[in-house]
Amino acid sequence: MSLRGVAAIVGVGELKPTTNPEGMTTLGMAARVTSQALNDAGLKITDIDGLLVAPDTIESPLMWGGLVAEYLGIRANYVDIVDLGGATAAAMVWRAAAAIKAGICHTVLCITSDLWDVDRFYNNFVHRLSTEAQYELPYGPMGVNSGYAMIARRHMHLYGTTPEQLAKVAVDQRINACHNPDALYGDKPLTIEDVLSSPLVADPLHLLEIVRPCSGASAVIVTGRERAADCASKPVYLLGAGEHVTHSSIIYSPDITTSPIKQSAGRAFAMAGLTPGDMDLLSLYDCYTITVIISLEDAGFCAKGEGGPFVEHNDLTFRGNLPCNTHGGQLSWGQPGLAGGMSHVTEAVRQLRGNCGDRQVRNARLALVNGNGGVMSDEVTLILGREVY
Repeated sequence: MSLRGVAAIVGVGELKPTTNPEGMTTLGMAARVTSQALNDAGLKITDIDGLLVAPDTIESPLMWGGLVAEYLGIRANYVDIVDLGGATAAAMVWRAAAAIKAGICHTVLCITSDLWDVDRFYNNFVHRLSTEAQYELPYGPMGVNSGYAMIARRHMHLYGTTPEQLAKVAVDQRINACHNPDALYGDKPLTIEDVLSSPLVADPLHLLEIVRPCSGASAVIVTGRERAADCASKPVYLLGAGEHVTHSSIIYSPDITTSPIKQSAGRAFAMAGLTPGDMDLLSLYDCYTITVIISLEDAGFCAKGEGGPFVEHNDLTFRGNLPCNTHGGQLSWGQPGLAGGMSHVTEAVRQLRGNCGDRQVRNARLALVNGNGGVMSDEVTLILGREVY
């Protein structure tokens, strides 16, 4: 089934990420971004007949989708909870388009909203019924930090990737963040030396190479192609989508330096009839610097093992030859909860509309968006365009 041009994103809402969410609630944040997205699209809540939500990190009750629908006043023909970690947001977009194509609904609201509480998260995490919780964490690994550190070290061993090359990913994205007033670290320029002198958290990864969890919420509205033309803001069309999952715990990964983005991006490009060389900007999930390097390789922007030299010799800032994570990415903009990847979707939409002000990429027509869940476990890739090419 092809989803090329079937649907478009017509509304966007997003809260500024915060590390001090005092007085905020998950439902309250969801309501705020829903209002923003509806205003952006020129729609009313009664126009929404589909709802996709991410689970709350800590307190998701049973029937969370129905609770959110009730709170927002939605009468839905289609409700679901999407739970692919950081790949959740991208997964919502193509699922919404598929439901629209199937005739189940015509306009879908997709929401990620999360209050981040580190202590409560880790206290709950160790009791979850998973191979990681039962057979890995009791012996000392630091969750995903250890997993990505293993990936980075193996990549360095196999391909000669250097600490400086990894650090440049964070530096380029911080330049982007310094042109985004909503970024958590938009007022703190960064150098490679700063990154490498920050505390070593899980060898070889330093503190400034690791995502900053925070609280926040984002929403997008997806509707069919014909309806999109009547909305208030410029539609951004879904041209291609792909998804691939290979494991949950890293010990079951087929190859820890190869990401399932290889399959998800391949399918997305095939559906869109486009290639990596056609992309004007990238929104790559960046929980760690190594994630960006491997994603560039496996999505086809450079050969396997050449990600380090590629980021070293290419400009990934909004002014550069391959703009990547122009909002600052999760490393500098922030990661609101486990489904924090929605910011990659919203930034791509704003760029393709031409709404990004000082960080606007010139003549942006096509964008690749990727979501990554777990320890390079779940990958969803979207190709978005301002027209149906």
